[in-house]
Amino acid sequence: MKIFQIVIIIYALSLIIGCNKKTNTTFDSPNQKKKVGLVFDVGGKGDKSFNDAAFKGLVRAKKELGIDFEVIEPGDGSDRESALRKLASKDEIGIVFAVGFIFTDDITAIAKDFPNKKFGCVDYSVASQKEIPVNLTALEFKEDEGSFLVGTIAAMLTKTNTVGFLGGMESALIKKFETGYRQGIEYINPKIKILSSYVSVSSDGFKNPGKGKEIALSEYNSGADIIYHASGLSGVGLFEAAREMKKFAIGVDLDQYNEAPGVILTSMIKLVDEVIFQTIKDYSENKFIGGVKTLGLKEKGVDYIYDNNNKNLIPEDVRKKVEDIKSKIISGDIKIKN
Repeated sequence: MKIFQIVIIIYALSLIIGCNKKTNTTFDSPNQKKKVGLVFDVGGKGDKSFNDAAFKGLVRAKKELGIDFEVIEPGDGSDRESALRKLASKDEIGIVFAVGFIFTDDITAIAKDFPNKKFGCVDYSVASQKEIPVNLTALEFKEDEGSFLVGTIAAMLTKTNTVGFLGGMESALIKKFETGYRQGIEYINPKIKILSSYVSVSSDGFKNPGKGKEIALSEYNSGADIIYHASGLSGVGLFEAAREMKKFAIGVDLDQYNEAPGVILTSMIKLVDEVIFQTIKDYSENKFIGGVKTLGLKEKGVDYIYDNNNKNLIPEDVRKKVEDIKSKIISGDIKIKN
């Protein structure tokens, strides 16, 4: 009888040990405990634009994928490099994101220094690099395609035949926004006057609402009744000017309607939140792939806003025309020149 009891006890213990081994195997998967690191662009969290879109992707990943994250808001210059290196150096962090093209050189170098970590860079400047490390995914958008669409909206709705553009930093990337916007306007009416100004030649241009407002007021006073911006936090100044002048503004990156209800005609959105989320999801499922990933209208990486908030500002015939143009860009019937 005693021998039988001993056998039963040993069998029960073996089941418990077996269950524990199975549980440990599950929770010891390489990516299960890894955190996500992210370094914000100029303007930081709370810019109501580009950075907030990236943060939205992190929050979604935490909610849906169960990941944890750590973020840093750097200053200028070498702070960006040290912030990336700080996150990459932490064992608990498996993938590090940089938000903004100004990180391109720094994240390329750091990805080479940490070959066992994964990296992602939003708006990576592919043209400036000869080689992209295999552990780095270079995320770029076709901002000119989305900007073309909001340009057509501005052209069809302007009452003064004068519209404006407000750029943050005078750079190749922000010029893509302006180029697409100009071509969209010219596609509808080449006789429309386009006023264009930039806040700065440095990255400070993305965090100067006062200067943004000054430029916007100047453009409105020069006849513009619609101004599109690609200027990060400086765009808040545009919205203030639009409210004061009772004119229209076009938002960027996120749907910015709630920043100035009734004033924001539409927004050219870049789905940065979706790209951040999907890259984290791929990483968590061991499907991460390095290299260049380009997202335009076809890939649903950019678009424009039309919903219950602003549909009373955009007539149905205008909406139908924009959708037709959108289809032609996707099919290649309309080509945007860079």
